[in-house]
Formats: sequence, structure tokens, C-alpha cells
Amino acid sequence: MSNRNGIKELERKLEYKFHDLGLLKQACRHSSYTNEMRMNRLECNERLEFLGDAVLELVSSEFLFEAYPDYPEGELTKLRASLVCEPTLALCAKELSLGDYLLLGKGEDATGGRMRDSITSDALEAVIGAVFLDSGIDEAKEFIRKFVLNDIENKKLFYDSKTALQEIVQGNITGEIQYGLVKEEGPDHNKIFTVEIWIGEQSYGCGTGRTKKAAEQTAAYQAICALRCKVNSTEGGREGALGYKVNSTEGGREGALG
Repeated sequence: MSNRNGIKELERKLEYKFHDLGLLKQACRHSSYTNEMRMNRLECNERLEFLGDAVLELVSSEFLFEAYPDYPEGELTKLRASLVCEPTLALCAKELSLGDYLLLGKGEDATGGRMRDSITSDALEAVIGAVFLDSGIDEAKEFIRKFVLNDIENKKLFYDSKTALQEIVQGNITGEIQYGLVKEEGPDHNKIFTVEIWIGEQSYGCGTGRTKKAAEQTAAYQAICALRCKVNSTEGGREGALGYKVNSTEGGREGALG
């Protein structure tokens, strides 16, 4: 696939048509690529990332201010952090397969740069900056709300799954949460860790990540999803396995899993 075809394909995935496609190309151009190609450093995506970060903070702040009128400043700040932090933005970038379209230096590419959270999250912010420059705040706001400020409850859990799981388990399930390293793959510069999570004597699945901590967070998130499925499988209005009420209308739930 040529670079031009790749950019056009990415444009379709972003559901936004650029007036200046050069902005999207720059948003996908990592500094390792401009260094390797002896381009001007200003042609990489770092300036767009700087702009996109500011736009994202403004738009997300306004959105949360309106969506959560009863939240005090501290809670709004915590919630915003969970939505715009590196792991969450990398998750959003992964859903767009953004890493597949990045221009990276050969060394960065060979060491797993396309899957590195720091690179893909920065690239997503650069795309936001590119949309803002191309069409202004309204289009940028629509893009952010569509691809970042969606599925907020799950992203809140993903941000700190280990803490959320501990709060769910405490007083509701017998047994301690334990994480066990199942396998470690790849060279030192590009490790992939797989961790299995247990609650008491029961396994709740595995998570993978580029660090043990990231793998544990993913495993905890898988466990939360499994526990939610267990609650959802109970009949409407009955006490679920965790002691949470299952609301029979619209599948709503009360309690820590709601």
C-alpha cells in the first residue's frame, strides 16, 4: 500500500475529510522518521501533538462540565485524567488502527513503535490538532466526542482497573486477588508480558502488555468484564453473585458494577 493510499484509508476511518491532507500526513509523521529522512524536525507531528493536547483538554473539560453537573472540581479532574491519559488515548488509537499508518524510522518500527502507547497516543493528539487546524473547534469537538469521549464508564475502569476491581471484590467475593506471570515473550527492547488473574481459587482470564503493570491492568479489566457478565446473566431484579441488584429495565445495574 502506498503512503497516499494509506492516508486516504485512514481518512475514511477517521470519518472526516481533510481540506488539507498534508495536515493528516504530518500528524502521522514521527520524529524518528523525519530524523532518518533528514527532514526538518518541524515537519514531524510534535507541534500538532502540542496543539491537539490543548484542544483535547478544553473539549473534554467542557464536555464533562456539562455532562456531570453534580461533580465537584476534584471529581471532574480525576474523570478527565482517566479519559485523556496515555493508556486510554492509546486504546482509542488502537480502535482506529492508527499505528498502522504512522511513518516511523526503521529502528523505531523494528522495536515495536507502532504498538507503543506513548507513540500512538501522541499521534492521536496530533490528529486532533490537524482536524482543529483544518476546520476549527466545532469539527475537532465532534471528532473528540466520537472517538475519545465515548464509552466513558468502561474507560474509567480501564484507567485504573486494579483499584476498581479491588473495590468491587472487597466485601462481595471471598478470596484475594492474585496476579501471576504466565509468560514473557520477545527481545529485551520489545517485551510482551502475559499475566493471569485469580480471585480466590478461580481464574478470571489473562491480560497482556509491554510491562508487567500494563498486563496486570488489562487482566484486571478482563476480570471486571467477566464479573459484569455474571451479574448481567442473573434474572432482572434478583441479587447477583456479587450482591448487586440487577435492574430489569434497560439492563441497568446498581452498585459498584453499575
